[in-house]
Amino acid sequence: MSIFCGLPILECVYCIACARWAWKRCLHTAGHDSETWGFATAEEFEPVPRLCRYILSVYEDDLRHPLWEPSGGYGINPDLIILKRTYEHTLGRAPPYQLYLDHDLADIVLAIRGLNLAKESDYAVLLDNKLGMRKLDGGYVHNGLLKAAGWVLDAECDILKKLVQDYPNYTLTFAGHSLGAGVAALLTMLVVQNLDRLGNIERKRIRCYAMASARCMSLNLAVRYADVINSVVLQDDFLPRTATPLEDIFKSLFCLPCLLCLRCMRDTCISEEKMLKDPRRLYAPGRLYHIVERKPFRCGRYPPVVRTAVPVDGRFEHIVLSCNATSDHAIIWIERESSRALELMIEKDHSLDIPPRQKMEQQESIAREHSEEHKAALRRAVTLAVPHAFSPSQYGTFQDEEGRQSHSTGGDSSFGSSNRSKAKESWDELIERLFEKDEQGHMLLKKPLTDDSSM
Repeated sequence: MSIFCGLPILECVYCIACARWAWKRCLHTAGHDSETWGFATAEEFEPVPRLCRYILSVYEDDLRHPLWEPSGGYGINPDLIILKRTYEHTLGRAPPYQLYLDHDLADIVLAIRGLNLAKESDYAVLLDNKLGMRKLDGGYVHNGLLKAAGWVLDAECDILKKLVQDYPNYTLTFAGHSLGAGVAALLTMLVVQNLDRLGNIERKRIRCYAMASARCMSLNLAVRYADVINSVVLQDDFLPRTATPLEDIFKSLFCLPCLLCLRCMRDTCISEEKMLKDPRRLYAPGRLYHIVERKPFRCGRYPPVVRTAVPVDGRFEHIVLSCNATSDHAIIWIERESSRALELMIEKDHSLDIPPRQKMEQQESIAREHSEEHKAALRRAVTLAVPHAFSPSQYGTFQDEEGRQSHSTGGDSSFGSSNRSKAKESWDELIERLFEKDEQGHMLLKKPLTDDSSM
């Protein structure tokens, strides 16, 4: 009895709790994030390796003698590059990008490169976060990425409009990696909200593929734009999983594993309900494609599989404690593993010998399933009381519980109407005009939005 009384009960309980947490965290692998998702098909995943190659080509100085040889035959024809912008052209307002015209696949592609560790201007875009200060279309977005997206659209609006009108059967695709992925996602949002700037292009012709994107938009926006925005995540990639402000990540670049461990411990103590109810918490955008190629307690890479969904709860909320958390962020690995995954999908389809007519029916079935999954995700968001989430109606609009309607192609009334009345006004001036600074220099809305009056 005396021995039992002498035991440090509180310390034992604390150690057991820590051991249990460590056991659960160490056993949590990337595969757990998407284990309930469905498998992607070759038809829907086909653009990913090709767009990765286009993004890689932005890094190249001479595309006729590339440093990175393309995988799977996804080469770039230098003669089809409409324009290429470097840091000298963008003046540091946005990362470099290029516009490519793919006649074979009837696609107009604007590809944006990722973070350049040697460029201060890229850090300036990332560190200009103003978390919770920048509102767009009823949600919150990353301030610096939004301004970069507005600059790109303002600079290339005329040529994009001309290409869209000259090639009415072509799709318009925005693609980017890391920093560029966030810019591409918000650029897609701006285009969708202001279709008249590109000659009233149809929403179904627009799409975005964000490779290893930073968290750049609130949950309601991430779900509502899942029909046009797609995010691709390779296995353990840390960036789409951490809600840590980007400025903290890059301030701690030399001790990133320490920061991830601390963030992992902190997120464990936050309930998922509290995360979902936070309207200013940012997420990876759109529909998610998760490439899984490693298994727990096994070494090496396995044949990759791709799972896809439009999740609401459990949207990459937990950091994976893995030595590959940073290497899986590299665009070169995403390109290689997505190519391998697509090859395996195509081999499986060939082994089944599906007739062309049945393939067409299968594609239509996939489109219907994606549409239904998107609507189900919107309803799920409303059920979970995600702030500013709207349930879908059958007429292509989103309707909340009070009966107000917000068209999927429209943004905030102040944003859209100002843009129509001042077509020649630059996007940067337009964005800044909607906000004012307080005494500490923080950006505040000049006019409160009607759908956020409760905030």
